[in-house]
Amino acid sequence: MSLSQAILVFVVLAPGVVFGLLALLWLLGWVPSERVVSKITGLTFSACVAGLAVLVWNLAFGGKPARAVVVTFGTWFAVHDYRFPLVLMADRLSTPFLVMTAVLSGLIGQFSATYLHRERGFFRFFLLLHLFAFGSLLAFAAGSFDLLAGGWELVGITSVLLIGFFQLRPAPVENGLRVFAVYRACDIGLLVGVFAMHQWAGTASFDGGFPMLAGSHAVIVCLLMLLAASGKAAQVPFSGWLPRAMEGPTPSSAIFYGAISIHAGAYLLLRIQPLLARSILASVLVILIGVATAIHGTIVGRASADAKTSLAYASLTQVGVVFVEIGIGWTSIAVVHILGHATVRTMQFLRAPSMLHDYHQMHSAMGGEIIPGRQFEDLLPERVTLWLYRWAFDRGHLDTFLDRWVIDPLLRVSRLFAKLDHIGMPRGARRPTEVTISMQDPAEQGGD
Repeated sequence: MSLSQAILVFVVLAPGVVFGLLALLWLLGWVPSERVVSKITGLTFSACVAGLAVLVWNLAFGGKPARAVVVTFGTWFAVHDYRFPLVLMADRLSTPFLVMTAVLSGLIGQFSATYLHRERGFFRFFLLLHLFAFGSLLAFAAGSFDLLAGGWELVGITSVLLIGFFQLRPAPVENGLRVFAVYRACDIGLLVGVFAMHQWAGTASFDGGFPMLAGSHAVIVCLLMLLAASGKAAQVPFSGWLPRAMEGPTPSSAIFYGAISIHAGAYLLLRIQPLLARSILASVLVILIGVATAIHGTIVGRASADAKTSLAYASLTQVGVVFVEIGIGWTSIAVVHILGHATVRTMQFLRAPSMLHDYHQMHSAMGGEIIPGRQFEDLLPERVTLWLYRWAFDRGHLDTFLDRWVIDPLLRVSRLFAKLDHIGMPRGARRPTEVTISMQDPAEQGGD
């Protein structure tokens, strides 16, 4: 194994190993102090960033310039013609995302050490932060869609657990369940898409599967992947879960919905760019979804009542623009846009309280109301403006859509399976308490 390969393995596995060790200590009854946890987190991500710096240097200026660093661990399991290979890969697309994840995760770790000081869930937050970083690095460094799906699921479950971080209040738990329902419904696209690639191309690896797909098969795979990407990136019509995800702590909002998690869908589309180039229908749909999301996020964000929600819709708008760039085929521009947007949005989330303080000081100094972009409203008739504000306050009626077509069907199926589980149980056995999902706005429930 070469130095670059060893570094790639270390960078991907380090947060996962730290998560496993900390979780084992917790199971054994010993919880490290806040200082120890923060030091371990800082050292872990500092080592990852240093390793990635060496990896990037070797890729760019090594004696034998390589297009990618590939590490093959063999096959996890094989059933007939189906094989699940364990392959890690750092190429021109995945390497910037690996660097972004390591740098921003380390930044969030250092910020959270002070932000969550003496919080009851301090240790639990850092456990989930390491698990999230491991899932993200695994998804970005995966050499096949099989392994990418594994990292994808780890990112999803940690997102849900951090939304419900303040578990003593019902609102975070309810909103976490809503996000989980949307993730489950949309992740079907990724799972079925991987199955379709194995069925039609014989493999789901990045280098071997694309040449074997053409015609209607390529279109179907692209549409399935687009469903998964739209759900993870909160694109229309799945945007309704994003403001409810703001129930989590501010650091998790920054790392998930301002930086890494919300861009995972865009990364998935960048990975299937060779297939998108062959499918005009899928490319047009990507552009239309991006345009609709950008317009939706701009209008609804202007009517948001709190800073975190307005920042969430600002992220939504930018990711919509990224989808448009990917649909057109501007992959390099999309990557640069993602890196810049993730960095800026993370900083904005972290300084949201200070931003509100600065806004109030500016408001007092100027002695009047500050409404950016008011000139656009002046161009519209008053009746149209009022209709747009009513539409924006209801967030484009997307909550109604998600409740009727996504969340309610999944809940009915879950309750059916719960009844099946109770068959054969002794009488008087305690049944699990059902959780109801509230339609109340997160801003009215007192989120973080």
